[in-house]
Amino acid sequence: MSKQYKHLFFDLDHTLWDFDRNSEKTLHQLYQEYDLAQYGITDFDAFVSCYTAHNDKLWDRFRKGFIKRDDLRWKRFWLALLDFKIGDTALAHELSAAYLEILPTQSILTPSAKELLQHCSGRYGMHLITNGFETTQWLKMQYSGIASFFQEIITSEKSNSLKPHPDIFSYAMKVTGALSEDSIMIGDALDIDILGASNAGWDQVYYNPRKVAHDRKPTYEVHDLGDLLQVF
Repeated sequence: MSKQYKHLFFDLDHTLWDFDRNSEKTLHQLYQEYDLAQYGITDFDAFVSCYTAHNDKLWDRFRKGFIKRDDLRWKRFWLALLDFKIGDTALAHELSAAYLEILPTQSILTPSAKELLQHCSGRYGMHLITNGFETTQWLKMQYSGIASFFQEIITSEKSNSLKPHPDIFSYAMKVTGALSEDSIMIGDALDIDILGASNAGWDQVYYNPRKVAHDRKPTYEVHDLGDLLQVF
């Protein structure tokens, strides 16, 4: 290792907590419980694809300040239903509420996540920086059994900022007592985690399990979190 870090800052969704698998599991439960096939949604995979596309676009708009949190939560379902010619606002709100209740109780972690946290525990200050919502993120960590690994949980709600904006990284240093030179950010999103940390003067680990091509130069890049056992 080229330098000694004192504080490790992890992203949660898609980095430690397997958002895609947990979300699909939740959507499948909703598909069955609400019998969406009766509305004409006979292809579950197609429904997931539509929902995911709208969710990604709305999250981008939310991060840029164009829409509010509550609009994001229900409109992703409303727009997905519209793709199947279902103009049912009440159903969209019902699905949204049920999704938010079930999703945080899912417990699938990304490969090697638990091993990495156990390896680093007690040797570093370990914290989370997440754009997710406060209560939801806490539930995810508790149900997946990783909450006890972290000293500070920095959320967008608590810090009143969002990655990649510098304010959330400044807030993180303030509440943890960390310095930029002894901090490193581990995350899966180039334009959110890696860019934000780089602009804050932190080193970064780009977790890139799908081996997406890019032209950025993060401090480290790994395709499996287990590779970081050799770094930390």
